[in-house]
Amino acid sequence: MPADPESLRRARQSLEALRSAGIEWVPRAVAQPPVNRPAPSVKPPTPEPPPATPTMPRPAATTNPVTPDQRRIRLQELAEVVSRCARCPELCSTRTQTVFGVGPIDVELCCIGEAPGADEDAQGEPFVGKAGQLLNDILKASGFARSEVYICNILKCRPPGNRTPKPEESDNCREYLHEQLALVRPKFMVAWGGTAAQNLLKVTTPIGKLRGQLHEFQGIPLLVTYHPAYLLPHRNPAMKKEVWKDMQLLVKKMGRSLPESSRKYASES
Repeated sequence: MPADPESLRRARQSLEALRSAGIEWVPRAVAQPPVNRPAPSVKPPTPEPPPATPTMPRPAATTNPVTPDQRRIRLQELAEVVSRCARCPELCSTRTQTVFGVGPIDVELCCIGEAPGADEDAQGEPFVGKAGQLLNDILKASGFARSEVYICNILKCRPPGNRTPKPEESDNCREYLHEQLALVRPKFMVAWGGTAAQNLLKVTTPIGKLRGQLHEFQGIPLLVTYHPAYLLPHRNPAMKKEVWKDMQLLVKKMGRSLPESSRKYASES
């Protein structure tokens, strides 16, 4: 398309002005091809991390508590961890408090029961109800004061209605129990009742077949006998005789002598 006269006039004026300024030539403008620039990359949005699943308290890592003082401190720490445990929803929602254990460390004898009952749940100490009073009598007749024995249970929480602990509940508590016993370091142990014996020995053998001999738990001699609650007057008091036989076996294996007061217990059993 031809340029219009006005445009030509302006072009001539521009050229004359360039000549007057001493400029003889100018480079022809070359059209530049369009530059294909890559489209800016768009990063996909970073997905939001899923909400953290609440973790249940577990024993904290420690630097190998060896001395008695270190083990006492660790035992207190472990009891605090257990008091916040929520691994068993039913148990932690119905308990009054956890029942960890009571007694000194480095004991000659450790007594392990099944689980806390109503009295234990209320007071926070194992074997304080009627079964606990009978346990005290058995220990005394065997030459032990309660204060020199470590006492605990397979479970640290009371099952509703004092029902038998479920396998998963025992599994959830096993980690606590094993560390507890490793810190206490008893020389001998008594499993009171079938639930305690079967959990410690990891067997399903009936208690009647586990009695009358010493077993072993992690290198510790273990006696199995009936639970004191099983011996109460409204249940099977006649089985006291069998428990007394078991305790006599234990005392003999421990190299101890029965006190004179045991004769009264033996005559009443």
